[in-house]
Amino acid sequence: MLKKLTAEFIGTFWLVLGGCGSAVFAAAFPELGIGFLGVALAFGLTVVTMAYAIGHISGCHLNPAVSVGLWAGGRFPTSDLLPYIVAQVLGAILGAFTVYIIASGQPGFDLAGGLASNGYGDHSPGGYDMLSGFLTEVVMTFMFLIVIMGATHKLASPGFAGLAIGLSLTLIHLISIPITNTSVNPARSTGPALIVGDWAIEQLWMFWVAPLIGAFIAGVTYRWLSPNEE
Repeated sequence: MLKKLTAEFIGTFWLVLGGCGSAVFAAAFPELGIGFLGVALAFGLTVVTMAYAIGHISGCHLNPAVSVGLWAGGRFPTSDLLPYIVAQVLGAILGAFTVYIIASGQPGFDLAGGLASNGYGDHSPGGYDMLSGFLTEVVMTFMFLIVIMGATHKLASPGFAGLAIGLSLTLIHLISIPITNTSVNPARSTGPALIVGDWAIEQLWMFWVAPLIGAFIAGVTYRWLSPNEE
């Protein structure tokens, strides 16, 4: 179990460092910025790389919503759920803190930029309200878990799960970065929010509640839908 939790810690650290780091350091870099497309790819690549690095150790959840969805789908034991979530959140916090320390080395850096925090209303990149953000996070997490459970099913093509899951996360970001800055991952949201404080903490509730709802519904749905699902 210690090895599994360490793998989840490292993997979630990498997800936040790679995904949020790309948003903070590279998205709007003068003339060469990677933009929304680059950030979406960065998040997807962190999952792809970790899937093949630690998937055989911990399952590479990197996300409390994924753990909850797999639990609801009968793929993950109840006894492991809380330890996994704790490890993921701690890894995300360290990842966000690392991004903050690096970003602080640039003259004029200001936390008012949000450190890639998730938000709605005035803190949505596109100005979308709470209802739009909530629905987006529920639906996107639902679809993410459907892909995860399908790609990792025993009847699915072996060896391609990590690629399918990473590409689905990329697509999710392409859709929803303008709406909520894309969470679908409570740990990813918690790390930056704890450093930014203020509005990011006040709005953090939604990026726990909505992804967990979407993940739970997906787990139950896929358990019913899938052939040979125990």
